[in-house]
Amino acid sequence: MDLLNYAFMQRALLAAVLVGITAPAVGIYLVQRRQALMGDGIGHVAMTGVGLGFLLNASPVWMATLVSVLGAVLMELIRWYGRTRGDIALAMLFYGGMAGGVMFINLAPTGSNANLTSYLFGSLSTVSESDVTAICLLAAFVVLVTLGLRRQLFAVSQDEEFARVTGLPVRALNLLTAITAAVTVTVAMRVVGLLLVSALMVVPVAAAQQLTRSFVATFAVAVAIGVTVTIGGTVTSYYQDVPPGATIVLLTIAAFLAMTALAAPLARRRARALAAAQPAGDPAECMIPAGREPDGKVGV
Repeated sequence: MDLLNYAFMQRALLAAVLVGITAPAVGIYLVQRRQALMGDGIGHVAMTGVGLGFLLNASPVWMATLVSVLGAVLMELIRWYGRTRGDIALAMLFYGGMAGGVMFINLAPTGSNANLTSYLFGSLSTVSESDVTAICLLAAFVVLVTLGLRRQLFAVSQDEEFARVTGLPVRALNLLTAITAAVTVTVAMRVVGLLLVSALMVVPVAAAQQLTRSFVATFAVAVAIGVTVTIGGTVTSYYQDVPPGATIVLLTIAAFLAMTALAAPLARRRARALAAAQPAGDPAECMIPAGREPDGKVGV
Protein backbone atom coordinates (compact mmCIF):
# COMPACT_ATOMS: atom_id res chain seq x y z
CA MET A 1 0.00 0.00 0.00
CA ASP A 2 1.54 3.26 -1.15
CA LEU A 3 0.02 5.24 1.71
CA LEU A 4 2.47 3.58 4.12
CA ASN A 5 5.31 5.32 2.29
CA TYR A 6 4.22 8.64 3.77
CA ALA A 7 5.17 9.51 7.33
CA PHE A 8 1.97 11.47 7.96
CA MET A 9 -0.14 8.43 7.00
CA GLN A 10 1.91 6.18 9.27
CA ARG A 11 1.19 8.56 12.13
CA ALA A 12 -2.48 8.82 11.17
CA LEU A 13 -2.94 5.04 11.02
CA LEU A 14 -1.25 4.56 14.39
CA ALA A 15 -3.47 7.22 15.91
CA ALA A 16 -6.52 5.63 14.26
CA VAL A 17 -5.77 2.22 15.78
CA LEU A 18 -5.34 3.72 19.25
CA VAL A 19 -8.58 5.66 18.89
CA GLY A 20 -10.38 2.53 17.70
CA ILE A 21 -9.28 0.73 20.86
CA THR A 22 -9.78 3.43 23.46
CA ALA A 23 -13.10 4.98 22.40
CA PRO A 24 -15.24 1.80 22.63
CA ALA A 25 -13.28 0.63 25.70
CA VAL A 26 -14.52 3.67 27.61
CA GLY A 27 -17.82 3.92 25.79
CA ILE A 28 -19.05 0.57 27.07
CA TYR A 29 -19.05 1.89 30.64
CA LEU A 30 -20.80 5.10 29.59
CA VAL A 31 -23.50 3.11 27.78
CA GLN A 32 -23.98 0.91 30.84
CA ARG A 33 -24.33 4.05 33.00
CA ARG A 34 -26.76 5.63 30.51
CA GLN A 35 -24.33 8.50 29.90
CA ALA A 36 -23.96 7.97 26.19
CA LEU A 37 -23.74 11.70 25.44
CA MET A 38 -21.06 12.43 28.03
CA GLY A 39 -18.35 12.25 25.37
CA ASP A 40 -20.15 14.91 23.35
CA GLY A 41 -20.27 17.21 26.37
CA ILE A 42 -16.59 16.68 27.12
CA GLY A 43 -15.81 17.43 23.49
CA HIS A 44 -17.46 20.83 23.86
CA VAL A 45 -15.44 21.56 27.00
CA ALA A 46 -12.21 20.40 25.34
CA MET A 47 -12.61 23.16 22.75
CA THR A 48 -11.64 25.64 25.44
CA GLY A 49 -8.43 23.68 26.00
CA VAL A 50 -7.64 23.69 22.29
CA GLY A 51 -8.24 27.44 22.14
CA LEU A 52 -6.03 28.02 25.18
CA GLY A 53 -3.31 25.94 23.57
CA PHE A 54 -3.29 28.18 20.49
CA LEU A 55 -3.52 31.35 22.57
CA LEU A 56 -0.67 30.39 24.94
CA ASN A 57 1.42 28.74 22.21
CA ALA A 58 1.23 25.44 24.11
CA SER A 59 0.32 21.93 22.96
CA PRO A 60 -3.43 21.93 22.16
CA VAL A 61 -3.59 18.19 22.92
CA TRP A 62 -2.20 18.46 26.43
CA MET A 63 -4.11 21.67 27.15
CA ALA A 64 -7.33 20.04 25.94
CA THR A 65 -6.58 17.04 28.16
CA LEU A 66 -6.20 19.28 31.22
CA VAL A 67 -9.36 21.29 30.54
CA SER A 68 -11.49 18.27 29.61
CA VAL A 69 -10.40 16.40 32.77
CA LEU A 70 -11.39 19.40 34.88
CA GLY A 71 -14.67 19.59 32.98
CA ALA A 72 -15.35 15.87 33.48
CA VAL A 73 -14.73 16.16 37.23
CA LEU A 74 -17.08 19.14 37.35
CA MET A 75 -19.73 17.11 35.49
CA GLU A 76 -19.53 14.39 38.11
CA LEU A 77 -19.82 16.93 40.93
CA ILE A 78 -22.87 18.42 39.24
CA ARG A 79 -24.35 14.94 38.87
CA TRP A 80 -23.84 14.29 42.61
CA TYR A 81 -25.03 17.62 43.94
CA GLY A 82 -26.93 19.30 41.12
CA ARG A 83 -30.26 17.55 41.72
CA THR A 84 -33.08 19.17 39.72
CA ARG A 85 -30.89 21.99 38.39
CA GLY A 86 -28.13 19.66 37.27
CA ASP A 87 -29.22 19.61 33.62
CA ILE A 88 -29.12 23.41 33.43
CA ALA A 89 -25.64 23.51 34.96
CA LEU A 90 -24.41 20.88 32.50
CA ALA A 91 -25.85 22.80 29.56
CA MET A 92 -24.06 25.95 30.72
CA LEU A 93 -20.82 23.99 31.06
CA PHE A 94 -21.10 22.47 27.58
CA TYR A 95 -21.98 25.65 25.73
CA GLY A 96 -19.60 27.71 27.84
CA GLY A 97 -16.81 25.35 26.82
CA MET A 98 -17.61 25.79 23.16
CA ALA A 99 -17.93 29.57 23.47
CA GLY A 100 -14.64 29.76 25.39
CA GLY A 101 -12.87 27.80 22.68
CA VAL A 102 -14.17 30.10 19.94
CA MET A 103 -13.19 33.19 21.94
CA PHE A 104 -9.66 32.00 22.67
CA ILE A 105 -9.17 31.00 19.04
CA ASN A 106 -10.27 34.47 17.97
CA LEU A 107 -7.68 36.02 20.31
CA ALA A 108 -4.92 33.67 19.14
CA PRO A 109 -2.48 34.56 16.31
CA THR A 110 -3.76 34.56 12.73
CA GLY A 111 -4.18 31.13 11.19
CA SER A 112 -5.52 29.37 14.25
CA ASN A 113 -9.06 29.30 12.87
CA ALA A 114 -7.96 26.95 10.10
CA ASN A 115 -6.21 24.71 12.62
CA LEU A 116 -9.32 24.59 14.79
CA THR A 117 -11.22 22.81 12.02
CA SER A 118 -8.82 19.87 12.21
CA TYR A 119 -9.59 19.49 15.92
CA LEU A 120 -13.34 19.79 15.42
CA PHE A 121 -13.65 17.27 12.59
CA GLY A 122 -10.31 15.45 12.46
CA SER A 123 -7.47 15.70 9.95
CA LEU A 124 -4.92 13.18 8.69
CA SER A 125 -2.18 15.53 7.51
CA THR A 126 -1.98 17.49 10.77
CA VAL A 127 -1.16 14.59 13.12
CA SER A 128 2.38 15.46 14.19
CA GLU A 129 5.01 13.37 15.96
CA SER A 130 4.31 15.20 19.21
CA ASP A 131 0.61 14.44 18.77
CA VAL A 132 1.38 10.75 18.31
CA THR A 133 3.52 10.73 21.46
CA ALA A 134 0.73 12.34 23.46
CA ILE A 135 -1.88 10.00 21.99
CA CYS A 136 0.21 6.92 22.83
CA LEU A 137 0.70 7.99 26.44
CA LEU A 138 -2.95 8.89 26.93
CA ALA A 139 -4.15 5.72 25.22
CA ALA A 140 -1.94 3.61 27.50
CA PHE A 141 -3.63 5.22 30.51
CA VAL A 142 -7.10 4.50 29.09
CA VAL A 143 -6.30 0.85 28.35
CA LEU A 144 -4.80 0.30 31.81
CA VAL A 145 -7.88 1.72 33.52
CA THR A 146 -10.54 0.07 31.36
CA LEU A 147 -8.92 -3.36 31.49
CA GLY A 148 -7.23 -3.31 34.88
CA LEU A 149 -10.33 -2.11 36.73
CA ARG A 150 -12.96 -3.66 34.46
CA ARG A 151 -14.67 -5.65 37.24
CA GLN A 152 -14.95 -2.66 39.56
CA LEU A 153 -16.04 -0.28 36.80
CA PHE A 154 -18.59 -2.79 35.55
CA ALA A 155 -20.04 -3.24 39.03
CA VAL A 156 -20.43 0.50 39.53
CA SER A 157 -21.90 0.93 36.04
CA GLN A 158 -24.50 -1.75 36.69
CA ASP A 159 -25.70 -0.77 40.16
CA GLU A 160 -24.07 1.97 42.23
CA GLU A 161 -25.98 1.12 45.40
CA PHE A 162 -25.02 -2.54 45.31
CA ALA A 163 -21.40 -1.63 44.53
CA ARG A 164 -21.40 0.73 47.52
CA VAL A 165 -22.75 -2.01 49.79
CA THR A 166 -20.00 -4.37 48.69
CA GLY A 167 -17.38 -1.82 49.77
CA LEU A 168 -16.31 -0.38 46.43
CA PRO A 169 -15.26 3.30 46.38
CA VAL A 170 -18.13 4.29 44.11
CA ARG A 171 -17.44 8.01 43.90
CA ALA A 172 -13.75 7.49 43.21
CA LEU A 173 -14.57 4.99 40.46
CA ASN A 174 -17.15 7.35 38.96
CA LEU A 175 -14.56 10.12 38.90
CA LEU A 176 -12.03 7.79 37.30
CA THR A 177 -14.55 6.84 34.61
CA ALA A 178 -15.23 10.51 33.88
CA ILE A 179 -11.51 11.32 33.73
CA THR A 180 -10.84 8.35 31.46
CA ALA A 181 -13.65 9.50 29.16
CA ALA A 182 -12.09 12.97 29.06
CA VAL A 183 -8.69 11.53 28.17
CA THR A 184 -10.30 9.42 25.44
CA VAL A 185 -11.86 12.50 23.87
CA THR A 186 -8.45 14.15 23.55
CA VAL A 187 -6.97 10.93 22.19
CA ALA A 188 -9.59 10.82 19.46
CA MET A 189 -9.89 14.47 18.51
CA ARG A 190 -7.02 14.48 15.99
CA VAL A 191 -8.55 11.59 14.03
CA VAL A 192 -12.32 11.83 14.52
CA GLY A 193 -12.74 15.38 15.80
CA LEU A 194 -14.22 16.79 18.99
CA LEU A 195 -17.72 17.09 17.54
CA LEU A 196 -17.87 13.47 16.35
CA VAL A 197 -15.90 11.55 18.96
CA SER A 198 -18.99 10.66 21.01
CA ALA A 199 -20.30 8.53 18.13
CA LEU A 200 -17.17 6.38 18.17
CA MET A 201 -17.52 5.88 21.92
CA VAL A 202 -21.16 4.79 21.75
CA VAL A 203 -22.13 3.33 18.36
CA PRO A 204 -19.61 0.43 18.29
CA VAL A 205 -20.87 -0.64 21.71
CA ALA A 206 -24.49 -0.43 20.55
CA ALA A 207 -23.57 -2.45 17.45
CA ALA A 208 -21.80 -5.13 19.48
CA GLN A 209 -24.78 -5.45 21.82
CA GLN A 210 -26.92 -6.55 18.89
CA LEU A 211 -25.05 -9.85 18.75
CA THR A 212 -23.35 -10.39 22.10
CA ARG A 213 -24.83 -11.45 25.42
CA SER A 214 -22.05 -10.77 27.92
CA PHE A 215 -19.90 -7.83 28.96
CA VAL A 216 -16.63 -9.46 27.89
CA ALA A 217 -17.95 -10.35 24.43
CA THR A 218 -19.46 -6.89 23.98
CA PHE A 219 -16.16 -5.27 24.99
CA ALA A 220 -14.16 -7.38 22.52
CA VAL A 221 -16.54 -6.96 19.58
CA ALA A 222 -16.92 -3.21 20.19
CA VAL A 223 -13.14 -2.71 20.16
CA ALA A 224 -12.86 -4.85 17.00
CA ILE A 225 -15.50 -2.69 15.32
CA GLY A 226 -13.75 0.47 16.52
CA VAL A 227 -10.38 -0.54 15.10
CA THR A 228 -11.93 -1.71 11.81
CA VAL A 229 -13.88 1.48 11.15
CA THR A 230 -11.07 3.84 12.18
CA ILE A 231 -8.58 2.11 9.89
CA GLY A 232 -11.18 1.86 7.13
CA GLY A 233 -12.14 5.50 7.49
CA THR A 234 -8.52 6.65 7.51
CA VAL A 235 -7.66 4.67 4.37
CA THR A 236 -10.82 5.82 2.61
CA SER A 237 -10.07 9.42 3.53
CA TYR A 238 -6.62 9.14 1.97
CA TYR A 239 -7.75 7.63 -1.33
CA GLN A 240 -11.03 9.51 -1.76
CA ASP A 241 -10.00 12.85 -0.21
CA VAL A 242 -12.97 12.95 2.17
CA PRO A 243 -13.08 14.09 5.83
CA PRO A 244 -11.73 11.29 8.07
CA GLY A 245 -13.98 11.99 11.05
CA ALA A 246 -17.19 11.95 9.05
CA THR A 247 -16.09 8.86 7.13
CA ILE A 248 -15.29 6.95 10.32
CA VAL A 249 -18.62 7.84 11.91
CA LEU A 250 -20.59 6.85 8.80
CA LEU A 251 -18.76 3.52 8.68
CA THR A 252 -19.56 3.01 12.36
CA ILE A 253 -23.26 3.63 11.73
CA ALA A 254 -23.12 1.23 8.77
CA ALA A 255 -21.61 -1.40 11.08
CA PHE A 256 -24.47 -0.85 13.54
CA LEU A 257 -27.08 -1.29 10.79
CA ALA A 258 -25.34 -4.45 9.55
CA MET A 259 -25.21 -5.91 13.06
CA THR A 260 -28.87 -5.06 13.61
CA ALA A 261 -29.87 -6.78 10.37
CA LEU A 262 -27.82 -9.83 11.31
CA ALA A 263 -29.19 -9.95 14.85
CA ALA A 264 -32.86 -10.30 13.84
CA PRO A 265 -32.63 -13.80 12.28
CA LEU A 266 -30.25 -14.95 15.00
CA ALA A 267 -32.72 -13.84 17.68
CA ARG A 268 -35.54 -15.74 15.96
CA ARG A 269 -33.35 -18.84 15.73
CA ARG A 270 -32.47 -18.62 19.43
CA ALA A 271 -36.14 -18.17 20.32
CA ARG A 272 -37.14 -21.25 18.33
CA ALA A 273 -34.33 -23.29 19.90
CA LEU A 274 -35.33 -22.11 23.38
CA ALA A 275 -38.99 -22.93 22.76
CA ALA A 276 -38.10 -26.39 21.49
CA ALA A 277 -35.95 -27.06 24.55
CA GLN A 278 -38.66 -26.08 27.05
CA PRO A 279 -40.94 -28.74 28.60
CA ALA A 280 -44.61 -28.51 27.70
CA GLY A 281 -46.40 -25.83 29.69
CA ASP A 282 -43.20 -23.98 30.72
CA PRO A 283 -43.64 -20.22 30.06
CA ALA A 284 -40.45 -19.74 28.07
CA GLU A 285 -41.57 -16.36 26.89
CA CYS A 286 -41.12 -15.00 30.41
CA MET A 287 -37.47 -15.92 30.59
CA ILE A 288 -34.72 -13.37 30.15
CA PRO A 289 -31.69 -14.54 28.12
CA ALA A 290 -28.60 -15.13 30.25
CA GLY A 291 -26.31 -12.17 30.42
CA ARG A 292 -28.87 -9.56 29.37
CA GLU A 293 -30.89 -7.50 31.79
CA PRO A 294 -34.50 -6.45 31.12
CA ASP A 295 -33.41 -2.86 30.42
CA GLY A 296 -30.89 -3.84 27.76
CA LYS A 297 -27.72 -3.88 29.87
CA VAL A 298 -25.30 -6.71 29.35
CA GLY A 299 -24.18 -8.95 32.16
CA VAL A 300 -20.81 -10.35 33.06
